[in-house]
Amino acid sequence: MQPSQPSEPRYAFFGTPYVARDTLARLVERGYVPAVVVTSPDAPRGRGLALTPCETKDWALENGLPVISPEKLTNDAIETLREYGCEYALVVAYGKLLPRSLIESFPKGVLNVHYSLLPKYRGASPVEAALLNGDEVTGVSIQRMVKELDAGNVMASVEVAIDPDWTTRELRPRLIEAGADLLVDSLPAFIQGTASFAPQDVSFATHSGKIAKTEGELAFPGPARENWNKYRAYAESPGTYFFMERDGKQFRVKVVSAEFKHGVFTPLRVVPEGKKEMDFPALLMNAKFVTEKE
Repeated sequence: MQPSQPSEPRYAFFGTPYVARDTLARLVERGYVPAVVVTSPDAPRGRGLALTPCETKDWALENGLPVISPEKLTNDAIETLREYGCEYALVVAYGKLLPRSLIESFPKGVLNVHYSLLPKYRGASPVEAALLNGDEVTGVSIQRMVKELDAGNVMASVEVAIDPDWTTRELRPRLIEAGADLLVDSLPAFIQGTASFAPQDVSFATHSGKIAKTEGELAFPGPARENWNKYRAYAESPGTYFFMERDGKQFRVKVVSAEFKHGVFTPLRVVPEGKKEMDFPALLMNAKFVTEKE
C-alpha cells in the first residue's frame, strides 16, 4: 500500500491500541493513506512478557505502511518525522502528549479524535467516565490539538446515545465507528482550509484521568447503581472485583459478568482468586462478603 499521492497533502497518523487501528483502517479505506504511522514502542505482553507490537503497528505493517515507534518524542524523533514531508497529522489514542514543537511542525495543524463531547471529560478515560457517571449520552469530538490537554478548538462532534446495559465493551466500538466516520467526512473541509472551529467553554470543562487498578473495587453492601456503573465502566480494563471470606481467610473475586435489575446489582460469573471461573451463586454457598478488609 502506497502513501497518499503527491498531489494530496501528506499526513502522519499517531495511534497505538485497537481504537486507533480501526480508525486508521477506515481512513485508508476512504483513500486517506498516511505517509507514516507513529505508534508507541513494542511492549511486554502475555505470560511470557515477550515484546509485542501494538495493534496499530501490526495493522500498518501488514498493509505496507511505514511505521516508526519512538520511545520519546525527542528532537531527533521530530526531525525523523519531518523527513516524511507531512502537512498535517491525525492523532487517535496515541498515548503520549505531543510537544509544542512537534505540533507546530505540521503546517496545517494536528487533529485529535477524542471520545467525549468536549469540554466534558478531557483526559485519558472519557469513555469510562461517561459510564461511571451514568450518562445517557456521550459522543466524539474532533479538535485541533494544542499543548494544553484536550483544550483545542472543536471542528466537529457527534452524539452517541448510551444504552443502560452497555459496558465499555459495547460502547467503545460504537464510538470508534462514529469517530472514524466523523473524521473522514470532516477531512475534506480541513484539507481545503474551509473548516470552522469552535472554542471550548472552559467553564464546562471536566477531567477524566488515568485509571488505577484499585479503582475497580466494588463495595458490598454498597450503592447498587454505583457498583453497576463501576462494573460497566471498567469491564474492559482494569476490571472490577470484591473481597469475600471463607474459613476466616479473605480472597479477591474478579467479576466476569453482572446484571442490574429492579435496583439490584448482581454478579453472574466470577473468578475467585486462584480458582476457575464459576457461577456467583455457587460461591455464595460457602463464602461471605468482606465489609472490612484485614
